[in-house]
Amino acid sequence: FDIYHVQIMNGDVIRRIEECKDVIGHVHTAGNPGRGELDDNQEINFPPIMRKLLDIGYKGYVGQEFIPTRDALTGLKQAVALCDV
Repeated sequence: FDIYHVQIMNGDVIRRIEECKDVIGHVHTAGNPGRGELDDNQEINFPPIMRKLLDIGYKGYVGQEFIPTRDALTGLKQAVALCDV
């Protein structure tokens, strides 16, 4: 399940997670707009999305595929903090 592409193509990520819950086997994301780091300047509000993934029983990893615009490790730590609910 590609959070980034669902947001830019369709929006309403939480509803789409619910619709796809029986077939989600992998999740990955990036910040939007621009596929940048996940932070408070993004269009996507990640904590509710991560809670929805927990609600549907998803137990896998959430891959981060953003394009770093600053220190990559700092960006990754920030992404993990936003996604850790």
